[in-house]
Amino acid sequence: LNLNQVSPRELYETYLPAFKALVQEADVRQVMCAYQRLDDEPCCGSTRLLQRILRDEWGFKHLVVSDCGAITDFYTSHKVSSTPVHAAAKGVLAGTDVECVWENYPYNTLPEGVEKGLIKEADIDKSLKRVLLGRLELGDFDTDANVSWAQIKPSALNCQAHKDLAYRMAQQTMTLLQNKGNVLPLSKKSRKLAVIGPNAADDVMLWGNYNGTPVSTITILDGIKTKINEKNLLYDKACDLVEDKVTQSYVDRLRFESQPGIKATYWNTPNRSGSPVITQRLTSAIKKTTAGQHEFASGVKLEGFSALFEAEFTATTTEELVFKGGATGYYELLVNGERILHYNNWRTLPSRTPFKVEAGKTYRIEIRYAQLNNWQANLEFDFGKEADIDFTQLINKLKGVETVVFVGGLSGKLEGEEMPVSYPGFKGGDRTDIELPSVQRRCLQALKAAGKKVVFVNCSGSAIALTPETESCDAILQAWYAGEAGGMAVADVLFGDYNPSGKLPITFYRNSDNLGDFEDYALKGRTYRYTTNYLFPFGFGLSYTTFDLGKASVSNDKPRNTETISLSLPVSNTGRRNGTEIVQVYIRKINDVDGPLKTLRAFKRIDVKAGQTVTVTFDLTPEAFEFYDWKQRAMAVTPGDYEVFYGNSADPKDLKSITIKRL
Repeated sequence: LNLNQVSPRELYETYLPAFKALVQEADVRQVMCAYQRLDDEPCCGSTRLLQRILRDEWGFKHLVVSDCGAITDFYTSHKVSSTPVHAAAKGVLAGTDVECVWENYPYNTLPEGVEKGLIKEADIDKSLKRVLLGRLELGDFDTDANVSWAQIKPSALNCQAHKDLAYRMAQQTMTLLQNKGNVLPLSKKSRKLAVIGPNAADDVMLWGNYNGTPVSTITILDGIKTKINEKNLLYDKACDLVEDKVTQSYVDRLRFESQPGIKATYWNTPNRSGSPVITQRLTSAIKKTTAGQHEFASGVKLEGFSALFEAEFTATTTEELVFKGGATGYYELLVNGERILHYNNWRTLPSRTPFKVEAGKTYRIEIRYAQLNNWQANLEFDFGKEADIDFTQLINKLKGVETVVFVGGLSGKLEGEEMPVSYPGFKGGDRTDIELPSVQRRCLQALKAAGKKVVFVNCSGSAIALTPETESCDAILQAWYAGEAGGMAVADVLFGDYNPSGKLPITFYRNSDNLGDFEDYALKGRTYRYTTNYLFPFGFGLSYTTFDLGKASVSNDKPRNTETISLSLPVSNTGRRNGTEIVQVYIRKINDVDGPLKTLRAFKRIDVKAGQTVTVTFDLTPEAFEFYDWKQRAMAVTPGDYEVFYGNSADPKDLKSITIKRL
């Protein structure tokens, strides 16, 4: 992707501030350059980004590492280099000290680059020095006794303090978007509650992607089970995330060597050589993962292992069946010795392979699997007959149930980076529209039509257009991908043990038509600068109590350019429950006609007891009033009038303002 329409103003006001803060305030030791091009120059080969801005303007003195494969992209995708040696020289000269790549390192050709005069040893030495200094800081050349973090004991992993932190983080992210008729919180004494939906019992979904691997994870269903008598709880998956068909599994009809089920054999070698470690019988669909340090089977290593799954199926009817599954690693599916499906991939590849069977014939099914080094292993497999989803049976099952908690949305298997996903609305990990998948939308509408009170728990890492769901659902809780304690955090909010305080860090649009062009990286009209009628605005989130934000005062309404001013305002909890409000401050320069409508400059999380009023104070430094100045070609504080907004969302009706004149 080449970004050639990003103005200097957009770059400095929108895209660079977060990186600048990390470099100058957090003092990070590594910065990663991205894949794409900016103004026809790959980011990892951009002297403008890596030298003039990062090192010269911001004073960064440490390591720059490429995103994985970004140097290779110079000659395979961007075509700005013709060979690996040219790409390597270009990357180092621009300031990329270390390349991340899984094989065929272009930087291995740097000696050839020196011989050809493409780069000097002195240029390489600059990067080498930064690499060695980084390793010295890490203590790579010291004994463990002299390295403080080498003293951290394994017992620190998954310790109670870390579990508590994960729990608090999950609770604080819960964002309540809708609560008609105060349907939430739910009663723990409910006579009958249904929990349904494709994400309710999925623990891996809670991790998102590019995730850690928790020792244990509490699903949303399991969290709810801690709040209500299980005798009063009904669970049904109801539907998948996107597929509008349901699979009647035939795994229970499989046999091998005169015994029911699938024969599973495991080796602690990558090519099924040597003596097997263990042999098992599997009588249900395969779902294996090494995530969270889980073994495929007892005694099987987490890396460098392989497996063979064997079964036979005798068809009683001539019909079309389907093999469904997905894997990370080497995967091969054979029927009667003929390869039906094969791939070797570091991401889980979901697959659906139709296969016609004839009555009376027996089919030998084999799955050959091997773990791909350095990546966690995942394997899923099911086999059976597909049918269109009909929610009539589900509705009949829910007779006597008044309230339904539907846990749906997306998952890290659908949205992410360069993913082999192709469903309606999804392409390669990106979205072609932002609507809720139609099968979930239809399920929610069927529940509403049946007269149920519907609480929708939406799990996603991005905005979803939920306009129809504001009608079909009584409550909407945005739960994101809340991690190992996510199930408890959701349950705490649903049953009132935790008062939600999360605020949206993005705008939820009404529909896909409200979005700008995907390749237009200008932020005008996006996030808190969105000008059209949004569904849920940036910074929005409900509570089980109510707050009133009073009139603000400032320490000086005519400060000089170098002065910091204080903004103070009273925050009152006018409800009956203790709660937390997140007060937000936005600023705009009044006469800057091309500037943003407002820019988020500060926020604070304030705990306020029922009936209490507290004062919150923000110290607004001169940097809070910086905007891009075309005359100086830099971010600057310039004299003039500024409007300071304060409130609890970016919606104008939730904001008050005060004017500051900087001299």
